[in-house]
Amino acid sequence: MADSADHRRSPRLLFLHLLFTLLLPPCSPRTLPHAASSAVLEVVASLRRAAAVLSFNPEKSDQLLDQTKVGTVAASNSSALSIKLHSRDFLPLAVAAGHKDYRGLTLARLRRDSARVLSISARASLAVHGVKKSDLKPIVTDREVAAVGTISGPVISGTSQGSGEYFSEVGIGQPAKPAFLVIDTGSDVTWIQCQPCTDCYQQSDPVYDPSSSSTYSPLPCDSQSCRSLDVSACRSSSCVYQVSYGDGSFTVGDFATDSLTFGSSSPVPSIALGCGHDNEGLFAGSSGILGLGGGALSFPSQIRSAFFSYCLVNRDSPSSSTLDFRPGTPDPGSVTASLLRNSKISTFYYVGLTGISVGGQPLSIPPSTFAMDESGAGGVIVDSGTAVTRLPREAYEALRDAFAKGTSDLPAAEGVALFDTCYDLSSMPSVEVPTVALRFDGGKELKLTASNYLVPVDSLGTFCLAFAPTSSPLSIIGNVQLQETRVAFDLDKALVVFTPHSC
Repeated sequence: MADSADHRRSPRLLFLHLLFTLLLPPCSPRTLPHAASSAVLEVVASLRRAAAVLSFNPEKSDQLLDQTKVGTVAASNSSALSIKLHSRDFLPLAVAAGHKDYRGLTLARLRRDSARVLSISARASLAVHGVKKSDLKPIVTDREVAAVGTISGPVISGTSQGSGEYFSEVGIGQPAKPAFLVIDTGSDVTWIQCQPCTDCYQQSDPVYDPSSSSTYSPLPCDSQSCRSLDVSACRSSSCVYQVSYGDGSFTVGDFATDSLTFGSSSPVPSIALGCGHDNEGLFAGSSGILGLGGGALSFPSQIRSAFFSYCLVNRDSPSSSTLDFRPGTPDPGSVTASLLRNSKISTFYYVGLTGISVGGQPLSIPPSTFAMDESGAGGVIVDSGTAVTRLPREAYEALRDAFAKGTSDLPAAEGVALFDTCYDLSSMPSVEVPTVALRFDGGKELKLTASNYLVPVDSLGTFCLAFAPTSSPLSIIGNVQLQETRVAFDLDKALVVFTPHSC
């Protein structure tokens, strides 16, 4: 429900505020003593984007449905693959769901984000303690048994999947049928909803009918792909899969191979994917998930791609960027960090974060705070589906306190959901704030733009510091901090490359 603050200004005051904003010279930001240690936040521009996301009409936009072209020629080299990415709030069904105001949209985003973080933390903790999904007692309904046969593993009825915040349209099968898939570096298994549906949630595209594809083929139970699943079962000699998430969402169905088409590239044949007949959770109207994790069943692993990258546009923007499976040209402004792997869980991409600086000054955070220990606990992952960066409490409090000290003359506002450091910037067209930078091994530093860590939470000028504490030893670098930055995973060289302003 929208906060009563959304109504705290009369129409006359709102008019005066707008008039003030338009008449004030654009180069009149609040000034910090050391410009090199500060960044400019364009308040008005951020609020305009916030207003635009609520009024977006997908029926008047040709940006969302123009990239999948049905092709039937032979498969091309996977390094040429490139597809467009969009913020999930511009998915037609998500737009149709609507929000009354930007604060409501923000709260919905933060609820999804909290669910996802809990899911990731739970998966990492179970892996560290040697608990496999197949070791857990399943909770299976009679309906699910009838649909897929007996299957072991945790199937829990749930309604709040935080699977990801960006999606692309991919062609499934031959002839290719368009499907909106969430891109997810925190998942390995690619899956889509399929007919016949025992239970399917509402999605933007028609539910995929595998019988219409000439390239669809069920996988046998003794196949390597079936054996690579965390949870699987057999039905009439065919593989049945199950993927469940820590927040209670799940998908169950047949494990098969089919061709995928990315943009105007030739189809990629024989990709192992889940054909879900029983799926539960709020998956944002998408048809399923494109798994980009580090496990054997992820899409990059299946096509043997040693390099992929993505750039995520501002989540309030209807514009698109790309997911590319091809090496890019090195940029002099890029920042590299070590890509680390956890022997207990192959899915996540860990990165060598060593510290954080605020206003150009490194914070007094012990390097061990971000380290992965011998058991596999702790560490820092880069995750396309988590929005807000999560830090261990001591690191978060050091960041928050340093930032608050550098903004002590800004008017404070009440906290919102998981944000506890907020400001009322309604009277300022732009403002200078302390810089925030992520420090990686080797002394390299990724300086964030102000809009990547001070974000609007309503349409009236309330902005909050977009970091949050976690009680988990695992830290997560979220997509809000990496908006407009191309994130490249060089698997052969074990590097993560961050290139700002590269969408």
